Amino acid sequence: MLGTEISVYLWHEVPEEAQELVEAVFAETARIDELMSTYKVSSRITVVNEFAAERPVDAGRELYDLIERSLDVSVLTHGAFDITYESVGQHYDFRERVRPDAETIERERERIDYRLVELDSGSNSVRFSKPGVRINLGGIAKGYVVERGIDILRRRGVTNAIVTAGGDSRLLGDRRGRPFMVGIRDPRVEGEVAISVPLENEAISTSGDYERYFEQDGVRYHHIIQPSTGKPAAGVHSATVIGPDAVMTDALSTSVFVMGVDRGLRLIAGLPDYESIVIDEDGQIYYSDGLAPPE
Repeated sequence: MLGTEISVYLWHEVPEEAQELVEAVFAETARIDELMSTYKVSSRITVVNEFAAERPVDAGRELYDLIERSLDVSVLTHGAFDITYESVGQHYDFRERVRPDAETIERERERIDYRLVELDSGSNSVRFSKPGVRINLGGIAKGYVVERGIDILRRRGVTNAIVTAGGDSRLLGDRRGRPFMVGIRDPRVEGEVAISVPLENEAISTSGDYERYFEQDGVRYHHIIQPSTGKPAAGVHSATVIGPDAVMTDALSTSVFVMGVDRGLRLIAGLPDYESIVIDEDGQIYYSDGLAPPE
């Protein structure tokens, strides 16, 4: 679901109840997918994309709130995170190895600007101030899913669990007396782990140029778009962010990837609850100030 693999691990004394809890998390994921997937013609976000340039569209409170949080991250990152990247992103098809030509990128790039999204909290409505604008919550929705999943488990009395959606994981408690060891994959060697991080009761998100991509004439075209150019961001192979809220770690990992090592780590340095690990295009690993490199 959500274009990725969803997994749930938990500890419980009663196997039958444990299975019910797993299914509850999957059901919640499916519900959110129906609300926020741009691939589903009946989803609320598809309706927003279709009509918001003509009139205000009622997004419903849940979708509205996540769009609002996305715009807040856009302000925080000076536009490095921008859900209107979809104006260009819609023209990529990574399975079919299709990418937009220079003329299309130049035309659509004028529609990438989070400030073109206007919100009305009184009516939960969304309006686009320019025709052709589209939004996609792919850089934040998976974090929302894993956070919601852990919330379901916590409210049902679970104390040790992990919910993962692609590169986003939310951990509840620890691994029954030991920390979870979360691996950050080697961005160029499939199946290999570059770094393992011990974590308890945290969220961790990784954005990488290996998730959805194809290569053509020696160039890797991937799904993380640089809003200022409309092209895939360059200079970084993967960016990982660790912190208390998976919604934020998801959005921030995308932001750090787009901003690059220096600007990205400066951003994280100003957020006391969050840390980051960045692997650049040369394979060099960089750590934010609060993390000690392994000896």
